[in-house]
Amino acid sequence: MLIGAHVSPAGGLPKAIERGVERGCRAIQIFNQSPRMWRPTVYRDEDVEAFCEAMKASEIDAVLIHAVYLLNCASEDEDIREKSLTSLVHSLRVGKAIGAAGVVLHPGSAKTGDPAKAIARAGKAIEHALSESEECPLHLENTAGAGGTLGRSIDELAALIEACGAGGRLGVCLDSCHLFASGYDIRTSEGMDRVIEEIAAKIGLDRIGSLHLNDSQTPLGSNRDRHANVGKGELGEEGCAAFLSAPAFEDLACVLETPGENREGPDRKEIALAIRLREQGIERRKKS
Repeated sequence: MLIGAHVSPAGGLPKAIERGVERGCRAIQIFNQSPRMWRPTVYRDEDVEAFCEAMKASEIDAVLIHAVYLLNCASEDEDIREKSLTSLVHSLRVGKAIGAAGVVLHPGSAKTGDPAKAIARAGKAIEHALSESEECPLHLENTAGAGGTLGRSIDELAALIEACGAGGRLGVCLDSCHLFASGYDIRTSEGMDRVIEEIAAKIGLDRIGSLHLNDSQTPLGSNRDRHANVGKGELGEEGCAAFLSAPAFEDLACVLETPGENREGPDRKEIALAIRLREQGIERRKKS
């Protein structure tokens, strides 16, 4: 498993590699444009080349792009859907240019509308985005289930994949906090294995493309997306270890999106803790 963190590319794409190295990351995740603006960041060929060279010279083996939170491919507003499509296509094209392991996308929200119709709208937009881009995988992230957000269950992720055309570039990004908040009790290896079995049956293990490790500030089934630092929330160190040591996740990139000690995001100490918890989880599995 390649454990790392979400980092900022402020100051230029290579700065993201620098920040990942400072934290002891094997994987990083970035926004490819400002998370507060629709306007895409246009990278020059020199920027992309410098990023790839910096990554090659580092111990970072995987990069993920997180599509910005403004996107709602399921919106009933045609203008929002069009802006979302444009931004998503741009993210996928940047992902191809920098050799990203995938673009992570929150599938969208039905708001107060019909979820089935929202899934159909999202599927049409996402399938179009895939047709307008090449190679880079797209990972649909599971959600905590607040409001009308799509992807709150494995069944809903499966429905989204079908609606998007079920192509080979489609995968899922599993977030530990979101799984727990949406009602999946992953605090033990046994609980984690039950989730993996359900994914295998309904989606396929080959669709699991990436991971987010976050503890949860809120209880099981709360449907609230509130990240806590690793081991400091309702999952605790044992739950984080169970998630990290799932055999199906062995070769994946796993990034932390935690608040951090000073609200500055994951630091080197927290990355080291995640690595240690994975090792502990593997040892616990061997003894069980």
